Amino acid sequence: MRARDIPTLALDSYQRAARVALANHLVTTTFPDRIALPLLRRWATELREDLLELFGYRLEVTETTARLFPVLDALDPTQPARTASDRVFDRRRYAYLALALAALGRAGNQITLSELADHVAGEAAQVDGVELATDRASDRDAFVDAVGWLGTRGAISLADGDAGGWANNPASGEALYDIERSVVVAMFRPPRAIQHLRSVTGLLAGSDVVTMEDDDTPVRSDPKETIRQVRRLLVERPVVYFDDLDRDERSALAADRTVADVELLTGLVSERRAEGVALIDTSGRLSDIRFPSTGTIAQVALLLAGEMSDRVVDPDADELATHTMPDDSDLIDRLDAAIPGGGIFDDLAEFGSATMASKDDTEASTYPFLENSWLASVVADLIERFGKTFAAQWQADPDGLRERAIAMLDRLRLVRSVSGGVLVLPAIARYRDVMVNVRERTPQDSLFDNSNSAETEAY
Repeated sequence: MRARDIPTLALDSYQRAARVALANHLVTTTFPDRIALPLLRRWATELREDLLELFGYRLEVTETTARLFPVLDALDPTQPARTASDRVFDRRRYAYLALALAALGRAGNQITLSELADHVAGEAAQVDGVELATDRASDRDAFVDAVGWLGTRGAISLADGDAGGWANNPASGEALYDIERSVVVAMFRPPRAIQHLRSVTGLLAGSDVVTMEDDDTPVRSDPKETIRQVRRLLVERPVVYFDDLDRDERSALAADRTVADVELLTGLVSERRAEGVALIDTSGRLSDIRFPSTGTIAQVALLLAGEMSDRVVDPDADELATHTMPDDSDLIDRLDAAIPGGGIFDDLAEFGSATMASKDDTEASTYPFLENSWLASVVADLIERFGKTFAAQWQADPDGLRERAIAMLDRLRLVRSVSGGVLVLPAIARYRDVMVNVRERTPQDSLFDNSNSAETEAY
């Protein structure tokens, strides 16, 4: 491992480079910032070797891009594409994004927004269920969101005009973009040709190998690959639970060397608990979400986590129902339903139909279940107690506030959203006994009376 040979004074720089690569699989001259690519280029040789050795990831670095090719072990619905306003992409935006990227690959050095929209509209008309009508405001807004996502990552850069003006009135507004060819080429690099997949599982590691013996006994993978898989989980998930792993993976996670190598590469600090292991990112450069944090959603999520923890261990309350963790079959089925079923797909389909390796046939773990009605009552109580410190939009929308707070806890693997409520996961116990401090602001002599304003701190 090359990180062991890095001088102490330079190790922090190397760890920052590793965090940038792991957090942003595509780095360009402007994304995520202007210092990221020079940092990766400085440590490119060492990073290539360490990322391949520890995780099986391949890193390609050029003058204009750095592209990390991860190994996918499972589907992760917690990291969707998002708009500039943090809105999650829907199916229409994903479709426009894919079609726009394809159009850019065939374009020249520049393209106007209206020309790009015409290309996407023409391609969309050939796909059942997809349409881009530029005379429809909702379609234009979705298309501009997809274009903005590409622009943020440097695939295109605005040379003249304004995309917002075109979205408001395509007859009078226009935008001209320069196309960064190297970024466009680096952006879409799937591990297998999409046209050859029967199922989205064909993109996952091990989908093209036999995973079961003739007697239905799971085939054990290479021990080194098992350790790599566990290390991948450590950097891709907020917390890795022993219950999610098979026997070999649990042994690998329990080994000090497995976690220590990831700590050395990333500079993160491990927190070991009876239920699993979490890597704590004190730098804020690897995590895609900080918690605890500021803002109404994050504060309510933290308060709600404390209430859930107290409810689970409350000896005076009724015993909670427990349920097993649902698998990803529903997500797989919904994604597979979007794959065209005829023509070249049937002729060339090769991957994705293999049976995935099963975990040990031990009894599945169960987790406490909290119903939506209980969650709604807790959020209503929090609004009553601390509502004057919350953003006005959430004071008037308790259901929306609850959904956003639960979604944050789900992304952090502290709960798992299921039909009718949530399953409470063990790591949420670290947020028991949340302390709340309401700071009253000092009244000021001004034209605006803010003597009743307050701020909430939860920790």
